[in-house]
Amino acid sequence: MELILPSLAERLKPLRKEKKKTQKDMAALLGITERHYQKIEYGHINISATMLITLADYFHVTTDYLLGREGEA
Repeated sequence: MELILPSLAERLKPLRKEKKKTQKDMAALLGITERHYQKIEYGHINISATMLITLADYFHVTTDYLLGREGEA
């Protein structure tokens, strides 16, 4: 399957692991199913601006960082 958001896929899992959170935990944070979250983490689907902001705020990084538009967090 083609990666739609490769930078998000590359950066999201390490951030989640750093906080010792499961995919299920992240899905609950976003109010989505675990499977939906997995698709986000694997870069297979686009996400809303609201979800992107929620993730950036949660991980204390910028949305540009998550999207691969800037360097290190």
